[in-house]
Amino acid sequence: MSAPIITIEKLSKCYLIGHQAARGDGLRHALENAFRSPQQWLRDRQQARAAQREEFWALKDVSFEVQPGEVMGIIGRNGAGKSTLLKILSRITEPTSGRITIDGRVASLLEVGTGFHAELTGRENIFLNGAILGMSKAEITRKFDEIVAFSEVEKFLDTPVKRYSSGMYVRLAFAVAAHLEPEILIVDEVLAVGDAAFQKKCLGKMQDVSKGGRTVLFVSHNIQAIKQLCTRGVYMANGQALLAGDVGEAIARYLDSKGNGTSEINLNDYARNSVSDDGRFQLIQYRNQAGQPITQCDRSQEIHARVVFNLTKPIEEFDLAMAVTHAEGIKVFSETLSDYNPKPNLAAGDYAISFVIPAKYLKMGSYSIALCALYKGRIIDFVEGLPAPEIIDAASNKDIEIHRWGLVRIPVAWLPLETL
Repeated sequence: MSAPIITIEKLSKCYLIGHQAARGDGLRHALENAFRSPQQWLRDRQQARAAQREEFWALKDVSFEVQPGEVMGIIGRNGAGKSTLLKILSRITEPTSGRITIDGRVASLLEVGTGFHAELTGRENIFLNGAILGMSKAEITRKFDEIVAFSEVEKFLDTPVKRYSSGMYVRLAFAVAAHLEPEILIVDEVLAVGDAAFQKKCLGKMQDVSKGGRTVLFVSHNIQAIKQLCTRGVYMANGQALLAGDVGEAIARYLDSKGNGTSEINLNDYARNSVSDDGRFQLIQYRNQAGQPITQCDRSQEIHARVVFNLTKPIEEFDLAMAVTHAEGIKVFSETLSDYNPKPNLAAGDYAISFVIPAKYLKMGSYSIALCALYKGRIIDFVEGLPAPEIIDAASNKDIEIHRWGLVRIPVAWLPLETL
């Protein structure tokens, strides 16, 4: 086996988190305490400063190797340490301890427009970003037409990038990073900014890069993209690399970790960009047919979901939509209140609405729910990624079920066997 192109040994990164101190009794009391007992006052001050600072280990003793030409998928829940790892590999930040050995030139795309200058045009930024990545002007010129063609921003090439949409920004940034022939290409979830056609195009380009013998490190929550692109995987949780090896095993560990451990979710804890201040989702609760809280649901049962929301003003033609998504990121189905009932006119106030999901139509596994409140077709509030009860099947063999194709289970009537 050839020597690794990337070696990570006991890599750790610690941040200090500041906490706001409690308000004191005022300047007069502070001066009185200082004069009355200077040593005690000094000790109290030191303890207060220490209490305001907390260590947070974003990475802790991470170790694995990447071979030349590998496409390594790095997966884990939000806050697992994936982006911190990539920033250290890209030399954006320094580790607290540990060592990294990299044998090759690195190009990274961690944020939209990384290395771009807002006041410069797209043309100028291609040369600027290429130079930042260590390319000569001759190399950039040779690849210039390919970069422009891939990014599809030729019409706006001489426009300052500050006037680009986020989609245009990321198309040009990815085109530069992928076409300037680095030995190692690092890509974070930033591709989620692009539309579906562009994401497909990027995945194809990364496959071409890997087939050319170059190495790709890819962070994504899109499990289908990880499956399609990656040959090996790293599963991360709580700043640690819990598994580095077969991509299928890494995905299985990730999906197992996404199980919901609660029957009630406070929706105020979920960040989202509400289009309106007219209302907001507050709570979702999961129960079984008997009204008991559940975190799992057998396929022979039903999920009763109760959603609590608040309206700050009267709403005409209120509607609510829900959607179910599998842990792999595939949308399974969606339904709306107006599919079955007239749209009500509601006064300002607090409301609760429930819907029932027959679990028998879902394959075993983890799912999430999205909610959208609307009036006259306009969005009041939208929240997604709400963990739903895990679907289990006590009557089936789990080892067989996990390999079943598809995401839904449709009852099929099998007719008697015929002897011919």
